[in-house]
Amino acid sequence: MPQFSSFVVFAEMRTGSNFLEANLNALEGVNCLGEAFNPHFISYPNRDSCLGISQAERDRDPGQLLARMQSAPGLNGFRFFHDHDPRALEHVLKDPACAKIVLTRNPAESYVSWKIAQATGQWKLTDVRRRRAETVAFDADEFAAHLGRLQAFQVRLLNALQVSGQTAFYLDYEDLQSVAVMNGLAAFLGVAGRLETLDRDMKVQNPSALADKVENFAEMEDVLARLDRFNLSRTPNFEPRRGPQVPSFVAAAGILYMPIKGGPEAAVTRWMATLDKDGVIEGFSQKSLRQWKRAHPGHRSFAVLRHPVARAHAVFCDKILSTGPGAFAEIRKVLRQRFNLPIPEVVDAGYAPHHHKAAFLAFLDFLKINLSGQSGLRVDPHWATQSAMLEGMAQFALPDQLVREDEITLHLPALARRAGGGDHPLSDPAAGAELPYALNVIYDAEVEARVAEVYQRDYMTFGFGPWQGVR
Repeated sequence: MPQFSSFVVFAEMRTGSNFLEANLNALEGVNCLGEAFNPHFISYPNRDSCLGISQAERDRDPGQLLARMQSAPGLNGFRFFHDHDPRALEHVLKDPACAKIVLTRNPAESYVSWKIAQATGQWKLTDVRRRRAETVAFDADEFAAHLGRLQAFQVRLLNALQVSGQTAFYLDYEDLQSVAVMNGLAAFLGVAGRLETLDRDMKVQNPSALADKVENFAEMEDVLARLDRFNLSRTPNFEPRRGPQVPSFVAAAGILYMPIKGGPEAAVTRWMATLDKDGVIEGFSQKSLRQWKRAHPGHRSFAVLRHPVARAHAVFCDKILSTGPGAFAEIRKVLRQRFNLPIPEVVDAGYAPHHHKAAFLAFLDFLKINLSGQSGLRVDPHWATQSAMLEGMAQFALPDQLVREDEITLHLPALARRAGGGDHPLSDPAAGAELPYALNVIYDAEVEARVAEVYQRDYMTFGFGPWQGVR
């Protein structure tokens, strides 16, 4: 039984997909049906149907056309670009019976080719006597957007194939000139047909060097030289993916608080309780939260960012140093025994500020290896990066507003007034916090540098500077 019942060619404009399609169609029993899910036409311009499915029918239900491809004689497929119907993309990515072919090209080459095609109006060439030549100007911002779209789509494809345990047949633009590679593709698809020669009708449109096609080639070279091609400045991220944490959300009076663990949850929840005489609503599921949102048109939501130094210190005191309710007793034990965290069994009068600073710095050393996936202990939400926590929320919904902790006494009452809830002042979020020593007792440049090293992702993402006080 054949492994595949259909195929898709993932490509972009000016990558050679027309030439690839022509050679696929030259294989016996293979039918590539153009851009079947292009939102502006079906398969090819000026066509009104594909395999008996009209464009209107396709738009109502793309799955209908995909099913027709699988049931039609032969092995049928289509070309798909990043801006084609996303519903069709979801279908094929989940279907292991749909063979994936990924065609790429040097982004600088495809960008310049696209610019020339725009300038000449010539998108396909079958007669070299009709070739239209043109030089174009390189636009750095336009190229950056072009590159970003290509990379984002390729990352999405790669991740989808990884999580579903599928593989793809990868082709570069230059590979299209190899009969052997095309026949390798035929073997991958599981068809019997093979090519003896490549399609002779399609012609390379712009065979000259980039320097001959770009007016400001020196500027282009300079811009490309400054691109971080290997992403050398990227901050490695080994944190586990987070869920949206919906059960922790708190609602009152049409306002939704989306807590980031390690932040001022208790203080903000107490403030939320003042907004409604019936108190707060907690323990949401995604279904019940959707119902709440529908029942509260005009609802507003927010999350609170805490400075990484204050957050790490608060978590250290509340969850590790403490032995009271809610503390992480087992992790505390492991940190003392395996990671030599210098904290006593019980914090007493002999626990001096210099002991507290040494223990906190040791905890930061643990966080560094923990967030790098090297500790063997869970990356708890209380000390996961705030960036990761917000990315998890985004799987369900992002907050309307991100409020920094040192500004909540100003912004949260204003949010309540905008929601029609009147004046509800917020007390000092640090009031009542049980800390052996306030952060300002041990804070110095060493502490700041150590936290900045651990949480460089949050510093970069949110623009945090050195801690200025609060907790």
